[in-house]
Amino acid sequence: MENYYWRNIERRKSDVISVGSLHIGGDSPISVQSMTNTDTSDISSTINQVKQLEDAGADLIRISCPDEDSTNALKKIIPECSVPIVADIHFHYKRAIEAAEAGASCLRINPGNIGNISRVKEVISAAKDNNCSIRIGVNAGSLEKNILEKYGSPCPEAMVESALMHERILQDQSFDQYKISVKASDVLLTMESYRQLAKVTKAPLHLGVTEAGGLMTGSIKSSIGIGQLLLDGIGDTIRVSLSADPIEEIHVGYNILKSLGLRSRGVTIISCPSCARQGFNVIDTVKILEEKLSHIKQSITLSVIGCVVNGPGEALYTDVGFTGGGKDSGMIYISGKQLSKLDNKDMVDEIVGHVEEKARSIVNEEKI
Repeated sequence: MENYYWRNIERRKSDVISVGSLHIGGDSPISVQSMTNTDTSDISSTINQVKQLEDAGADLIRISCPDEDSTNALKKIIPECSVPIVADIHFHYKRAIEAAEAGASCLRINPGNIGNISRVKEVISAAKDNNCSIRIGVNAGSLEKNILEKYGSPCPEAMVESALMHERILQDQSFDQYKISVKASDVLLTMESYRQLAKVTKAPLHLGVTEAGGLMTGSIKSSIGIGQLLLDGIGDTIRVSLSADPIEEIHVGYNILKSLGLRSRGVTIISCPSCARQGFNVIDTVKILEEKLSHIKQSITLSVIGCVVNGPGEALYTDVGFTGGGKDSGMIYISGKQLSKLDNKDMVDEIVGHVEEKARSIVNEEKI
């Protein structure tokens, strides 16, 4: 179902950079990323988690490199990955150089704790030599001392000044393959920092509300912060930071983009909150369907509505629909048209079958 307001989102015109085979910025799709939380030196565990994130839809994946064992492990991890790998670097510039040489597609460096300019220049040189991009990652919690002394506390002006200072260093070294982030755990500080930064740079922007919290709290904060910026046309790649399974970060990220009509992947379930009119247990049914349909990668819409108040109307605009209301039965719809009555006891298997059939037809159409 089309939403008129989706057409009003005009993306900010940013430069385009390459992160491995992935293009970020310009008219490129907004990419979704997450980060492993395994011990990077545990190569098998890290590869396993990377593959899980790839299956969930990650466009690129960040891996922390806190020590030399980690950067050595990258040499074995990266060849097993299907998506570009971003090496997360803090404090020691040599880890960035080692990560670039190990095959990382991007280096995420925090200017506030990477060291002096000469060290940053060495990192830039390694990035150039190894066809590696850079993310300037400014965080409210680790701003440079001189900037904090100037402004007194983290604020949008301080965040932007830090970002631009390090952007100039990259530009002075004739390096243009970079993106920028200005993250804070405070949603309003995050949004205003990005809004101000978007006016003074053409670099692609990586969005995120850092240290957002657990699954529910972090998803809400990220949806507000990232979602509002995307509505403003700001943002080229996103990461939802959650104290939860990293796979959930990918799911929430895609749901933010799907809600705004900016990207689509997997099954979008439109379901009611349930009430006394429901002809079946909506909440339990949706939980089961989410699990049984989690393997679907094609963009498909499914409406699961408990009664006839809104059910038929929602089903008109979804690929597959089920509306309750009959005695222990409901009506199933395909592409907005009534198909047949269906016993509630059979609806889950029937719905899953129709969704999988739709997914196969999409795959076949793409092959033609």
